[in-house]
Amino acid sequence: MVWPMFYKGVYHLFYQYNPKGAVWGNIVWEHAVSKDLINWESLETAIVPSEWYDIKGCWSGSATILTGEKPVILYTGWDNSSRQVQNMAVPKNASDPYLREWIKIPQNPIMVPLPENGINVSSFRDPTTAWLGKDGRWRLIVGNKEDRHHKGRALLYTSKDFIRWTKKQHPLHSSKKTGMWECPDFYPVSHRGELGLDTSVTGPGLKHVLKVSLDDTRFEYYTIGTYFPDLDRYVPDNTSVDNKNGLRYDYGKFYASKTFFDNYKTRRILWGWINESDSTQDDVDKGWSGVQAMPRSIWLDNVAKSQLIQWPVSELESLRGNKIYKEDIILMGGSTIEISGLTAAQADVEVSFNLPSLTDVERMDSNLDAQQLCSVNGTASNSMVGPFGLLVLASSDLAEQTAVYFRIGHHQNKMKVLMCSDQSRSSLQSDVDKTTYGAFVPFSLKQKSLSLRILVDHSIVESFGEGGKSCITARAYPTQAIGEDARLYLFNNGSTSVVASKLTAWDMGSAQQP
Repeated sequence: MVWPMFYKGVYHLFYQYNPKGAVWGNIVWEHAVSKDLINWESLETAIVPSEWYDIKGCWSGSATILTGEKPVILYTGWDNSSRQVQNMAVPKNASDPYLREWIKIPQNPIMVPLPENGINVSSFRDPTTAWLGKDGRWRLIVGNKEDRHHKGRALLYTSKDFIRWTKKQHPLHSSKKTGMWECPDFYPVSHRGELGLDTSVTGPGLKHVLKVSLDDTRFEYYTIGTYFPDLDRYVPDNTSVDNKNGLRYDYGKFYASKTFFDNYKTRRILWGWINESDSTQDDVDKGWSGVQAMPRSIWLDNVAKSQLIQWPVSELESLRGNKIYKEDIILMGGSTIEISGLTAAQADVEVSFNLPSLTDVERMDSNLDAQQLCSVNGTASNSMVGPFGLLVLASSDLAEQTAVYFRIGHHQNKMKVLMCSDQSRSSLQSDVDKTTYGAFVPFSLKQKSLSLRILVDHSIVESFGEGGKSCITARAYPTQAIGEDARLYLFNNGSTSVVASKLTAWDMGSAQQP
């Protein structure tokens, strides 16, 4: 759970943190700063529970830059009556680019769950970054659940002065049978190019994105649609499924995400939380739990305009070291080829595969979704085309491996590319979650190739299929494939040969951590 922003040449990351232990509890708002989104310096704690309106916890929120370059923080407090209320903090010295000290305003709480508005006091949290309308009023949404229909709602609030807020009669948007909407996010994306837009931008030539984190599933979903400022309504496009079967940023371990507009480089950056897959005792023993995914640039797919594209920020390339480059690697059916010459426990790998003829491919079970197909078939289950891809964090005997791969077949009467991240053999440890994740990758029969990029960082595997059209993040806890003993392999378990036309891999250095 993070709240990022860019202010006076400095990137800021506020995040939930337990100063007294490695697992959840005693949550405060910690604060780190960076000049490049990669190397971070930890500063003083920003917010701690101290007042009646947040004495039981300071929870998720967001940062907004007001007119005149004035930063503010909104956050959810759990008050002494066990209500979730929204509070505000401002910097003690706004001229300090590092914003080292924050002060809670005396008007707190600025938004409370009123019974006459039908708001469950325990389902009212996570205010978004605000946007400024042409009428001079600020707007933001707060996550909510209406119990009767198990309806997720984005409650809409407006304000002239950012202190006195009024709830609109209707939510910005809602959807039945989706449960509590945590960590909502609402922002515009351009029809053209990869440049980001300020949160307050409206008008022609853009779409809007509404993202919610579903407490029921612990996954995130988003829709792309149209925002009608005069009505304060958001309507998803008919190409966006508006429930828990909809589009996701990431089809693996990725939750409570937040975007912000980076006005320095005119881009929108996405941050997501990767939680653990090992036991609580393992977390206590190692002294930490939970990490942030690499920051990703995010933009609208300018061709289809029906989904988002994500890609690691370019600053990540500053950590690249030794480079391996290979061309035209022929992967016969059933082959595994080691890619040596780099430290595979911490690497950045990009590979393009030339596709064979697709006239004869498997028929996938139409009753199963992508994750179920990946779980049922697995790496060892061969077909005509696939599985083929990479084995990362692998031991020399392949007893431990995390497989990220494609397979191609017919599913629900359409040719589809299935992308899987298989953790079933990721560790010899028995007490870790080894869930296999899967997603369908948008694909055209005119395509002659598929691309895959994987970021490996010891226990973290972030995979980007076909230029960031489908992303899967996973955790792995190898006991043998660690440090210099980790290996990287290309593989093809399908019966048809596949060519890795280009493979580039780099050793990755370590970033400065907060």
